[in-house]
Amino acid sequence: MPTELSVGQAQEPVHEGIGVVAPFDFALDRELWRWVPEDVSLYLTRLPFFTTPMTVEMAVACGDRKAVRRATRDVLTPEPGVVAYACTSGSFVDGAAGEAVLRRTMVDVGAPAACTTSGALIDALALLGVRRVAVATPYIQPVTDRLVGFLAEYGVRTVACEGLGLLGHIWRVPHDEIVRIVNAVDHPDAEALFISCTNLPTYDLIEGLEAVLGKPVLTANQVTMWAALRALGRTAVGGGTLLRRVPATPDTNPGAA
Repeated sequence: MPTELSVGQAQEPVHEGIGVVAPFDFALDRELWRWVPEDVSLYLTRLPFFTTPMTVEMAVACGDRKAVRRATRDVLTPEPGVVAYACTSGSFVDGAAGEAVLRRTMVDVGAPAACTTSGALIDALALLGVRRVAVATPYIQPVTDRLVGFLAEYGVRTVACEGLGLLGHIWRVPHDEIVRIVNAVDHPDAEALFISCTNLPTYDLIEGLEAVLGKPVLTANQVTMWAALRALGRTAVGGGTLLRRVPATPDTNPGAA
């Protein structure tokens, strides 16, 4: 005869968590979930709404320390093991120093570890040994130029770049348009290709693009979730050279990207 299991005997599942600070217009929550193992939870919060279109000014507004501090404090309630700032332009627009300020802001509020999309990109390029990259973005040229400058601060040369010139509704870009711009920007000197912006859907494109291009393809959401899970000592779920080549290792520096 089966024995009833009392509440005291029941084993509650232990879930690790990742806090995600996203821009107000972020529309790809479901894509972020695809990168994480089933026993890892995502706790997402949004930065305040801005009426500014997707320009340098909007990127600067998304990286406002007061807004990031408030969003981080909000997302700490369920006690995540790491907080990820999931905005590429907001984390590269003020250069390497600005990215470091974002991480420090999150840690100072209480995040046990912190990463940003642009900081994660630098870590991924370094671990893959990439010094020359082609960049595809949805941005207007002044925003793309800020990304090129950010990469240059770390000794990474952008051998080709191209943007879609969009001022909004980036999440609506179809897969075939992303593939088109990636093929257009690929360059023989590029050791890898980076698709910028966490609002571009790329989960299902990475392996196919790598097969065609013959080189690593990194994307904003891929590197963000890879870095956040790596801080937990976990591995992201998905394909691509980055996830196959680089094992997850716990982050010993709680302020590192």
